[in-house]
Amino acid sequence: MTAGGAASAIGGTAAVVRRPGGRSARIRAQVLEAVRELLVEQGFDALSVDAVAERAAVHRTTVYRRWRDVGGLLADVLDAAGDDGWQPPDTGTLEGDLTAVNGEVEVGLTGEPVTAALIAASFRSTQAAEALRRFWDERYERCAVVVERALARGEVPEGTCARRVVVAATAPVYQQVLLLRGGADPTLARQAAAGVALAASQGLFVVGEGPG
Repeated sequence: MTAGGAASAIGGTAAVVRRPGGRSARIRAQVLEAVRELLVEQGFDALSVDAVAERAAVHRTTVYRRWRDVGGLLADVLDAAGDDGWQPPDTGTLEGDLTAVNGEVEVGLTGEPVTAALIAASFRSTQAAEALRRFWDERYERCAVVVERALARGEVPEGTCARRVVVAATAPVYQQVLLLRGGADPTLARQAAAGVALAASQGLFVVGEGPG
């Protein structure tokens, strides 16, 4: 995905942090980039370990030994997306923060075709689906600070569920771009953020002691 990882494409625009490493790290970077390129160019059905190895200029046995199959490759692409320093913007208001997050999500979804391709591929691979779920969980945990800041400012009541606030605010953007294929709509992104911020201020996202 964008900047070599799903961070910018799914939940933010920060580039993936490049960790120092030797030959193994370089091989991984080459292979994962090859997966992204081939997924966009040829689609999931044409993606194969042999094709990835050829594109990455890595011996096929190395790829088979480390990733085993296409599902393992896709899962690692998604797991690698979490290796970044992205944090939600701090604009000073809940509405502003949610609007900024929506803007980054929208840019990521419309700016790189591999984003939608990876999400679609996750429906075809159990390993990729699990990796995508881990990515979402981690991203929503990072976004919790948006509601924590709002709580500290007195914008939302105690017990407001951060995850539900962020999901409600971003869901229209994902539907507009991925499901309806309608392209970017900054007005919708702002409206969704404003509506959720207003609802949150009225306590609509307060939860009890159950999961949330």
